Amino acid sequence: MVVFTNIRNNFENCYICNSASHILDTMNDAIHLKYLVAGPNDLLWGTAVNSVGFQEVGPGEPYPPSNHPSRYLFSEERGRILDEYQLLYLTSGSGTFRSATHPQPIPVREGSFFLLFPGEWHTYRPDPATGWKEYWIGFNSVFMKNLIDNGFFAKDKPVFMVNIHEDIVALYNEAIAAAERQESGFQQLLAGIVMRLVSLVFFYDKNQQYEKSDIADKVAQAKVIIQESYSDISPEEIAKKLCLSYSTFRKTFKEYTGFSPARYIGEVRMSKAKELLTNTSLSIKEVAYHVGYNNHDYFFTAFRHVTGRTPAEYRTMTQGTNL
Repeated sequence: MVVFTNIRNNFENCYICNSASHILDTMNDAIHLKYLVAGPNDLLWGTAVNSVGFQEVGPGEPYPPSNHPSRYLFSEERGRILDEYQLLYLTSGSGTFRSATHPQPIPVREGSFFLLFPGEWHTYRPDPATGWKEYWIGFNSVFMKNLIDNGFFAKDKPVFMVNIHEDIVALYNEAIAAAERQESGFQQLLAGIVMRLVSLVFFYDKNQQYEKSDIADKVAQAKVIIQESYSDISPEEIAKKLCLSYSTFRKTFKEYTGFSPARYIGEVRMSKAKELLTNTSLSIKEVAYHVGYNNHDYFFTAFRHVTGRTPAEYRTMTQGTNL
């Protein structure tokens, strides 16, 4: 709550300071920027956007460009510290990124995202031989802080290789268009775009790690086996079917899905039990047996642990009657 209050106060100060000038909009063939006013209540949505834009830096051109507005201008040699998050995406060219956490240059290239954290020194620049094209969006966000606090993003991994994706470029362009129009509720629309971008960064980067291996195929096969045989299959049997050792299968499956194989089987069983309780007249003992629980009492306990309700209570809630 303290963090939320501090962020909100920063927004209120920003709103007061910028209300006179309102918006700075600079646009030419190589640079397109929108700097936005965030009202004092915008962060109550969870995220409020301060800037969004695109710029192209040609080979040999200075960086940052001389027409880059002073609000975000920085010296590549000295670097800078921001009071917001920024999410940058390169669609061509290459360069380097450095931060307080990573003082040695990290190579970035087309298809790279890099995340700037508030309060952390950083600097970046395109390779003079290639230049680059960059999209970015700057924002303050309680939503983003929660993701960081829960380990989804961290300062020790600021760069993500996701390759070029049309849906990502489309989202940045949608954000630029929304910032230009500034219709009622546009900050909430932009907040949704930020959440979508962050989700895609996580999704594409995570799957990129498995692209050159057969891990994704093995996990997909395991999921099919579980869906077809969830009532009487064990993780060890699945590993054997996939020609993997159990330790390798368990580690791989959990890294990819976030669930251990046993937990995933349990989740599938519970999902099927909910379906049967809702859509059939099978007795609760029959439901338990159908989804792989030979012990009715154990099913009762497991179901209540997962759902907070007994099987009978769940059936009453979803069917409106006890059967």
